[in-house]
Amino acid sequence: MSPTFIVRRATPEDEAGVSELLLASYPGLMRTTYDQTILEAALPLITRANPALLSAGTYYLAVNDDGFAVGCGGWSRERPGSSEVEHGLAHIRHFATRPEWLGRGIGRQLYRRCEEDAGSSGVRRFECQASLNAEGFYAALGFRSVGRIEVRIGPGPMLPSVLMERTI
Repeated sequence: MSPTFIVRRATPEDEAGVSELLLASYPGLMRTTYDQTILEAALPLITRANPALLSAGTYYLAVNDDGFAVGCGGWSRERPGSSEVEHGLAHIRHFATRPEWLGRGIGRQLYRRCEEDAGSSGVRRFECQASLNAEGFYAALGFRSVGRIEVRIGPGPMLPSVLMERTI
């Protein structure tokens, strides 16, 4: 029998576990689509848990039977990097799955939780600033590509990404 997981709401106390999960996930998965120079600048910033997301009540963890974080992701009303809010729109944020847990439906379950909670609070559409390596994952969830964008991650180089959207 394969190990199982549950999805629960993340809290500020999960900061270290989420950061460790992001660090376990992003470097290997992003290496196939990004230049090493970009990764050296971006990874130290994007592999840290976002305290505002952990406190928002809209960020979730997938934990295994031992309570170990194997996936994370959430949503916010605020556009990433700003305080801009558009009625009916929310933004998918900071998804990751531990590499050895890929293909077990963790990301899909995390997304479903986001969709259920956001939908019940009046959200009708999601946007996502997807990393290039995650475009296929979001497309499989029903997101469509709007176009290529450059995302500023701190003072370093811009991170090539894909703006995607989905009606819920």
